[in-house]
Amino acid sequence: MRPAPPVPDQSVPDQFEIFLVANPGFEATLCAEARAKGFAMPAVVPGGVTIAGGWPEVWRANLQLRGVSRVLVRIAAFPVFHLAQLDKRARKVEWGKFLKKDEPFQVEASCRHSKIYHSGAAAERIRKAIEASLGAQPSADAAISIKARIEDDLCTISIDTSGESLHKRGHKEAVNKAPMRETLAALFLQQCGYDGTEPVLDPMCGSGTFVIEAAEIALGLDSGRTRSFAFEKLPSFDPVAWEKLKAATAPVATDLKFHGCDRDAGAIEMSRANAARAGVEGITTFRHCGVTAATAPRGKPGLVIVNPPYGARLGDKKRLYGLYRSLGDTLRARFAGWRVAVITSDATLARATNLPFGEPFGPVSHGGTRVHLFQTGPLPPTSAMA
Repeated sequence: MRPAPPVPDQSVPDQFEIFLVANPGFEATLCAEARAKGFAMPAVVPGGVTIAGGWPEVWRANLQLRGVSRVLVRIAAFPVFHLAQLDKRARKVEWGKFLKKDEPFQVEASCRHSKIYHSGAAAERIRKAIEASLGAQPSADAAISIKARIEDDLCTISIDTSGESLHKRGHKEAVNKAPMRETLAALFLQQCGYDGTEPVLDPMCGSGTFVIEAAEIALGLDSGRTRSFAFEKLPSFDPVAWEKLKAATAPVATDLKFHGCDRDAGAIEMSRANAARAGVEGITTFRHCGVTAATAPRGKPGLVIVNPPYGARLGDKKRLYGLYRSLGDTLRARFAGWRVAVITSDATLARATNLPFGEPFGPVSHGGTRVHLFQTGPLPPTSAMA
């Protein structure tokens, strides 16, 4: 049975249900982030998290939540059993309250376990209802997207307030092969208990996602500070209030440093360029070296987090065992006191490190592959592990 969503306070104007889309498997992690950020009534539901609020909460969720993929505003819900009924009820939605008549829009629909089973026909009925009710024109590349889900004969209509997926922070232009999305990196860091108070090192950093994400968290930077959003094209948008909201978060000072290594010189250049665009180049360092040359930075220990290659990404798992053994040998020998987090699709590869992992977290989806997060506590000195 689907969990009951939070019920917005109908006595407060412009209060509605807000749906935070989560990477599959990370719903509870995103719910914890929403709760920590002070959002009202966060609840885990299939596919994400619901919160209650109004437009300021929608703006803040897009701006500040690091793990959310999209923020949807649910504007209508009604039972439907055939297309004519969908057409009639869609025309009763107060579209002018949510959309501008001079702003193009698009409609996406999905149907599951319902008498209406043709998603294309359902989307067409809703498009025509908006055209007839508001006069706005549909466009396949419109920034405003209306999403309709018809499940168990219940039609739920939402507005995607994000636009481009929120993993596109606006500053990572250069990416390496099999990149880790920023939203997913943030969720993995949160699942590791990372709160910005310890250094982070990634010995296979690729384009620097983990390192940059951790540095931004330590500096208290809003994840969406350098990009635009679809909600800026809605009639409810208040540019003055939006600028005040963005200005309300002041960066904090930190003495921590964040480190990345990679044997690919091109990846190191990408990481440095991405860090500069993100404004964290002053507290990040990237070094061209292989795993066996990685060393613990001076100062207090922190978190080593790494997303090594695995069989699903390279097509030959057997040749990876040596890499994982080398990773484990290096960390045990040089990173006493550091916690370790390894993301991989195969438990046998994780075990090849000979690191003292606890029960893995997952599975979660990374690029269509089911992966687990393997974590250790602080590594003991080498002599204690012998």
